[in-house]
Amino acid sequence: MRKEDCFYLGKIVRKHSFKGEVVIKLDTDEPELYQEMESIFVDLGNNLIPFFIEKSLLQKGNQLRVQFEDMYSEEEADSVLKSDVYLPLDLLPKLSGNKFYFHEVIGFKIVDVNFGLVGTLDGINDKTAQPLFEITNGDNEIFIPMIDDFIKKVDRENQTIEVETPNGLIELYLED
Repeated sequence: MRKEDCFYLGKIVRKHSFKGEVVIKLDTDEPELYQEMESIFVDLGNNLIPFFIEKSLLQKGNQLRVQFEDMYSEEEADSVLKSDVYLPLDLLPKLSGNKFYFHEVIGFKIVDVNFGLVGTLDGINDKTAQPLFEITNGDNEIFIPMIDDFIKKVDRENQTIEVETPNGLIELYLED
């Protein structure tokens, strides 16, 4: 399995017991969706290795206590500690309406209610305080904050996102 075909689910943050159990801190708003998994992929040395789950228990909101098959000692648990955990993209719950996963809208056209076609969505920068749409318009790069009030409509069928930005925001990036 390749990372490009997966989504980041969380990180193995600590051992739970001397019997090889570990705790995965889930990076999700809906941890309950992942409490009945059969297996996950653990990133070990830049390889995604499948691990099968014998039992799991959701605790403290987004922490999943897991007993992997064939891992019954502290030493074995140490070998996966601090590792990132992934699942295949096809296991992501489907979103509708104006909710979307970042990976699913790359390549969509961004259309502003007042400005018209802004350009093509090349990426989403989520390293800033407010995630930003990174849009290409010819030789220009345009950044639009991903604010719920700005996003008017996500049209998956036509691969467009309709936004309404403050007057002058887009033009700032197009002036020479």
